[in-house]
Amino acid sequence: MKIGLFFGSFNPIHHGHLIIAQAVLNQTDVDQIWFVVSPQNPHKKSKTLLHEFDRLDLVERAISDNYHFKSSDIEFHLSKPSYTINTLTHLSEKFPDYSFKLILGGDNLEQFKSWKNYDKILDYFGLYVYPRGGQDTSDLWQHPQVTRIEAPLLQISATYIRQCIQQGQSIKYLVPDSVEALIQAKKFYI
Repeated sequence: MKIGLFFGSFNPIHHGHLIIAQAVLNQTDVDQIWFVVSPQNPHKKSKTLLHEFDRLDLVERAISDNYHFKSSDIEFHLSKPSYTINTLTHLSEKFPDYSFKLILGGDNLEQFKSWKNYDKILDYFGLYVYPRGGQDTSDLWQHPQVTRIEAPLLQISATYIRQCIQQGQSIKYLVPDSVEALIQAKKFYI
């Protein structure tokens, strides 16, 4: 089975994430997309980070109607901070018959060489990369293990969604209805 791994804080998950995942599913030969909820990103420190189990719950609600999408809490059980290479190695050992490929935004490709063992990630796993509206200046776009994915460019960010919530504004159409309902019910991000 071929798995596309979409790592992220998902703080909260929104329609932009889902559209990218569907674009990868449409344009590649992956069987499933796994949304890997990261408890702590070594490149992002945030005081507004919702608890990992709450973010996992939001992801599960957002993807519940698509059997090609699966949530993963694998990084909750690994040492922190979570490094992608460690997670990929662990998944490969746990699921030896699966092949994994990382889903990445073009902005992250620009800094990908700063990631721990980035060369091993490229050599053993590879990347599906979607442009994020910035300049595609990384030489990694030409790497044989990097596949460009065309996806609609939506300027939705989790930061914007959290700001809307804090200002008492609606987040309808930015997140799935089930995600909005849970955010309101539990008063997340207020």
